[in-house]
Amino acid sequence: MTVTIAPLAAEQIGTLCALAREIWRQHYPAIIGTAQTEYMLAQRYDPEVVRAELAREDICWDTLWEADSMVAFASSFPLEDRDAVKLDKLYVHPTRQRMGYGRALLDHVCDRAARMSHSKVLLAVNKRNVSAIAAYRKHGFEIIEAVVKDIGGGFVMDDYIMVRVVEGAKPKAQSHAS
Repeated sequence: MTVTIAPLAAEQIGTLCALAREIWRQHYPAIIGTAQTEYMLAQRYDPEVVRAELAREDICWDTLWEADSMVAFASSFPLEDRDAVKLDKLYVHPTRQRMGYGRALLDHVCDRAARMSHSKVLLAVNKRNVSAIAAYRKHGFEIIEAVVKDIGGGFVMDDYIMVRVVEGAKPKAQSHAS
């Protein structure tokens, strides 16, 4: 099976949003409830929201394809003040989990962080998302803090912030006063 990681193209936004809805509706109602799942899908995976993010130069959307089918995706962006790249989204279709696809996307984002001279990758994961926490730990992430963030609509995100040190990051250029 041919597997490819490629940047999200504008004409693929509908496919990505459909994949996100399928993944979220299978996984998240047991963790955050159906109402919050639907609220967050509308906030994050409306095609216009994704289109606006895709137009930004600082956000990278990556897709993972198995032959001609998108089966996973990730998005990330730099956090200059924390010398990090934030892995904002990483989702793999349930029938394609435990096949190395999540790891491939994680490694892809970590490689990009190193090329950008960032020393770490950060992410937020729901405290009750036990399977994701275990997967991130397996791939070198550690919990560094717990946060609760109001996202509107009477909902909060009750997350752990996890970090992974990036191997091979190029040192950032030092500025010297003359």
